[in-house]
Amino acid sequence: MPAPHIRTARPADEEDLAVLDRATWSTLHAVAPRPQPPYPPFFDERHRPEDFLVAEAGGRLLGYIRLVPPTPLPSNAHVLAVQGFAVAEEARGRGVGRALIRAAVAEAGRRGARRLTLRVLGHNTPARALYASEGFAVEGVLPQEFLLDGRYVDDVCMGRAL
Repeated sequence: MPAPHIRTARPADEEDLAVLDRATWSTLHAVAPRPQPPYPPFFDERHRPEDFLVAEAGGRLLGYIRLVPPTPLPSNAHVLAVQGFAVAEEARGRGVGRALIRAAVAEAGRRGARRLTLRVLGHNTPARALYASEGFAVEGVLPQEFLLDGRYVDDVCMGRAL
């Protein structure tokens, strides 16, 4: 697989991103119920194309990461948060996720952020290892925050300085 090209999403990416998002849904990382038809639009007033970086190779979208301010407060404007991250099953373990994380770190810096934060489920070992290897540290844990598949799961807050 060639190295992915990372770019900002465009409105025309909506259907491909929606399909990818539904295909990658799992309680390994999702706390909301599995999406069911009729599906809402992927892009809306809270999920704008310019909030997403996408990875593509061979004319196909292989993943995305969403960067947004964690709150609307001016006192928090120096922080951006990852609030959405998905990689197609066939692209996992091939550097696509790492490329997206690195692009998000670079983009957050370009936007003037001093910190980048995210939340990850405690049992999502692959994602936690990826984040740690890219400089994110655990900054807090909300024990047993979610009940998924009959098990209580921690919500892990991670962050890094830029």
